[in-house]
Amino acid sequence: MVDYSPTPEKNCKHSLLYLTVVLAILHFTQLHLPRNLFLGGEPVRRTKKISDLPLRFRSDGTFKILQVADMHYGTGMVTRCRDVLASEFEFCSDLNTTRFLKRIIQAENPDFIAFTGDNIFGSSTPDAAESLFKAFGPAMESGLPWAAVLGNHDQESSMNREELMSLISLMDYSVSQINPSADGFTNPTKIDGFGNYNLRVYGAPGSMLANSTVLNLFFLDSGDRAVYQGIRTYGWIKDSQLHWLRHVSQEFQGQKQDHLHPTDATSPLEPPALAFFHIPIPEVRQLFYKEIVGQFQEGVACSLVNSGVLQTLVSIRDVKAVFIGHDHTNDFCGNLDGIWFCYGGGFGYHGYGKAGWPRRARIILAQLEKGKMSWMGLQKIMTWKRLDDQKLSKIDEQILWDR
Repeated sequence: MVDYSPTPEKNCKHSLLYLTVVLAILHFTQLHLPRNLFLGGEPVRRTKKISDLPLRFRSDGTFKILQVADMHYGTGMVTRCRDVLASEFEFCSDLNTTRFLKRIIQAENPDFIAFTGDNIFGSSTPDAAESLFKAFGPAMESGLPWAAVLGNHDQESSMNREELMSLISLMDYSVSQINPSADGFTNPTKIDGFGNYNLRVYGAPGSMLANSTVLNLFFLDSGDRAVYQGIRTYGWIKDSQLHWLRHVSQEFQGQKQDHLHPTDATSPLEPPALAFFHIPIPEVRQLFYKEIVGQFQEGVACSLVNSGVLQTLVSIRDVKAVFIGHDHTNDFCGNLDGIWFCYGGGFGYHGYGKAGWPRRARIILAQLEKGKMSWMGLQKIMTWKRLDDQKLSKIDEQILWDR
């Protein structure tokens, strides 16, 4: 019979081998893992990076916004492009979206970036947080202030809409909000959706209106999917959101509920506004029969519910233009009851598009009125688009509003 009982010599060899393995593991982990995982290591505290705030016009009297609609970001290099030419497909991925965003930021040098939903394509990623950081990476690297709303695909991965907006609001240089604060509004927790907020843009430095709001940027959550009267449809902006919007507008107009004594519409105390949300309202369909600037190439995919968004915008008077996404191959601007509705056009390469029709982004330029001694209130709002071609071609430049 063979004796398998341990001997002092075997025990010594096993102990030395075990000690060698343990030391090797410790050496490896100290080289490759964060110091705060070890006793005695200083904990790593990461602070959100914040750009120069508040938002304000430049000293030349301009404020430029880059609208990015429908990035549909997946996981990065392994997420393939959709609807591109056969000659482009082999090496096309989410990284093309990233490169386009970096190019357009460098070329246009905007003051602010507005992402209007479907920032990630939830069904194409197992980790929503990782995809968000990759999608918004160029914006964070730029150090520019940026904000986002959600579309109908963002929540289809590992995070719900509240969690997504919470994370987005904590990202570097983001000025996004989950919902408005309690200041000046009763019980904001009852507002439907996540991502309803207002951003003020102040006057040019050193001007008479340097400490005054001269432009408002309204962001609204248009939802994702819903069932209405037994029929599945897209989401819509709810009454509670419109109530909040009216309240904020009236605060700036200084009239609240006093409709009998409206102030002068051209007063700097009533700053014009722009609105940003993802899903178009039903009335946008009417623009097929009207004069537009840009291309109307697909049906308007809106909700079956008409919640009165257009009527609200007309009644509050300050919103001059609305910027939407959702329908990727529509990139037009059209006027409804004095308010412009403009598509951003599909930006991302993993979202559907049209082969041979370049991905694109919209630029919005607001210009102040030049007074005798100082920059005054808002004078003009212009827009154009940039194509992701070799020259970043500039197309469809137009004036949306002129005081």
